[in-house]
Amino acid sequence: MPRSLKKGPFVDPSLIKKIQNTKPDSREVIKTWKRACTITPEMIGFTFGVYNGKSFISVKVSEEMVGHRLGEFSPTTKFSRHGGRMQRELEAKEAAKETAKIEEVKQVETKPAAKK
Repeated sequence: MPRSLKKGPFVDPSLIKKIQNTKPDSREVIKTWKRACTITPEMIGFTFGVYNGKSFISVKVSEEMVGHRLGEFSPTTKFSRHGGRMQRELEAKEAAKETAKIEEVKQVETKPAAKK
């Protein structure tokens, strides 16, 4: 649910101060725990270190990000692939097919060279 228009976007005042004290496109990373802050046009070009609960993830703000939240670009959970034994078996079969194709191509390339 979006925030009310009469309230305006949430931007932490301490984060605005940090932005004003640094120059855009500098290598300095602005560390923040404020994942709920809305990205505003003033933030374009800055690099933020957004905390995800374990570490700070660098987020370089561009024009397309305006209106989104800082937390959207710093995932808090790590995705572990779906499936289990069946998925591994399927992946092993695909890998075997690819290695067979590669070996077949190598054999075709070496045969003409042997005739010369």
